Amino acid sequence: MKKRLIISLALLVLLSTYNLQNKFELINPKLIIKKIIVENNEIVSDEIIKKKLLFLYKTNLFLLNSKSIENSLNKVDFIDSFEIKKIYPSTIKIRIFEKIPIAILQNKNIKSFYTRSGDVINYIESKKFEKLPIVFGNKENFKIIYENLKKLNFPLNDIKTFLLFESKRWDLVTNQNKTIKLPIKNYKKSLENFMSIKDQYDFKKYKTFDYRINNQLILK
Repeated sequence: MKKRLIISLALLVLLSTYNLQNKFELINPKLIIKKIIVENNEIVSDEIIKKKLLFLYKTNLFLLNSKSIENSLNKVDFIDSFEIKKIYPSTIKIRIFEKIPIAILQNKNIKSFYTRSGDVINYIESKKFEKLPIVFGNKENFKIIYENLKKLNFPLNDIKTFLLFESKRWDLVTNQNKTIKLPIKNYKKSLENFMSIKDQYDFKKYKTFDYRINNQLILK
């Protein structure tokens, strides 16, 4: 009986100490966030990110809620994900992972970025992206041809323009100003053929490779 009483008292003291420690952490002014470090961001500036996180400066580091940070940073187009590290007593470090634009979608006068993950985000003027290919077409159709080009190991950096027609047929224009006119269906074979001949001496003088007629290549 005495042994049980001792164990019970010990547990009570332990729990009380734990609760007091928790209460101390909650009211300890030294744990109020005073510094936010942002790293691994190239496109989105520190200023924009820190502005979204101003509310954290009134937050106790012990009570930091990652969901509130997520809700704020999700409003920034270029942010894909992030990691949080607490640095006691009063600093947090935010490691940013950004969305990577791979093309510019052009719809009439409206531009947007198509990202590596398949998202469409707002366009911004930046020298970093001025050499991205321009897509005159919609997201859905571009995603299909882009995935097919990747599977074929087509040199994507060689394409400067994707042009989609109403018939759902594509023209691709390379950086060397060569136009590849693809058929509506089964264009993989056409792309494979172009890759096999584009660097051959006999074909270098041609600017248009027209595959629209089945089993034919018209050169101009």
